[in-house]
Amino acid sequence: MTSAPLAARLTRVSGPLFFPVTAYAPDSSLDLGVFRAHVRQGIEAGAAAVFACCGTGEFHALTPQEFRACVAAAVEESAGRVPVVAGAGYGTALAVQYARLAEEGGADGLLAMPPYLVVADQAGLLAHYSELAASTRLDVIVYQRDNAVLTPETAVALARVDGVIGFKDGLGDLDLMQRIVSAVRSAGLDPLYFNGLPTAELTGLAYRGIGITLYSSAVFCFAPDIALAFHHALASGDDELANRLLDGFFVPLVELRNQGRGYAVSLVKAGVRLGGLDVGEVRPPLSEPDADHIEQLAVLIERGRALLPAAEPGGPAESGGAGGGGAAE
Repeated sequence: MTSAPLAARLTRVSGPLFFPVTAYAPDSSLDLGVFRAHVRQGIEAGAAAVFACCGTGEFHALTPQEFRACVAAAVEESAGRVPVVAGAGYGTALAVQYARLAEEGGADGLLAMPPYLVVADQAGLLAHYSELAASTRLDVIVYQRDNAVLTPETAVALARVDGVIGFKDGLGDLDLMQRIVSAVRSAGLDPLYFNGLPTAELTGLAYRGIGITLYSSAVFCFAPDIALAFHHALASGDDELANRLLDGFFVPLVELRNQGRGYAVSLVKAGVRLGGLDVGEVRPPLSEPDADHIEQLAVLIERGRALLPAAEPGGPAESGGAGGGGAAE
């Protein structure tokens, strides 16, 4: 953990936000050595931040002890080079416990995922996230999706809560997001906003249109060169390259991802394994992708790389892989 405010470190970033998978050994136990390698390779490839033990990292499948160990390992591998944000979820009492474990592990902030199972009203959501923020010194990013959808009024109230620095949108309702952004701005507040859809690059141009340029990149886990090229294209206004990658790689990837339940996690882990880093399989209740779908992913990665411009030495297309040293990182 560094003394620099998390919001300042995330305001203008030079690379995607990295959501590493959690590595397991063949017996499904936690493999911290491989997890460290995955995090280290992602940082070296150009990640702007590490979001450990979040959705892609199977937060739901980790024990509290495993969670703390992974967060601490990510912090040690980062060594202050990039911020580390940890997931926190379930009901309020457990979310507070995970927040404190993340703080003990040295994290810089929290991604507050939706409460478990219940569909709360706006007053309940406000109370939940306010109590979570009050329980820790860590800055909090509220993750809107599924059973935790905010009204503009609640977003304004949360933006006023000490410790809440931003909102991540996993819903994809641009009309609602524009109204949230407008309401919060009209209240004189300036939090961070993140596009948190499963393959956020697919909607990157649309979110950029309402001023949201930060996003999570699952693709960065297994094809950092493609993810970096798209990030640079989006940030620089190279819409020709962005659209080429969308049409030839990201849209087909989303179509493949939609072929199976849980593929937003399990297909990503398969991609990391394709790159030569054995991060293991997903834990139940998720299951592994069909073998044919993994083969399709391998082909798609190569197709995406063929769309990249020739890179200068050290450029994004020549960056090292977050997944391993093989042909498909």
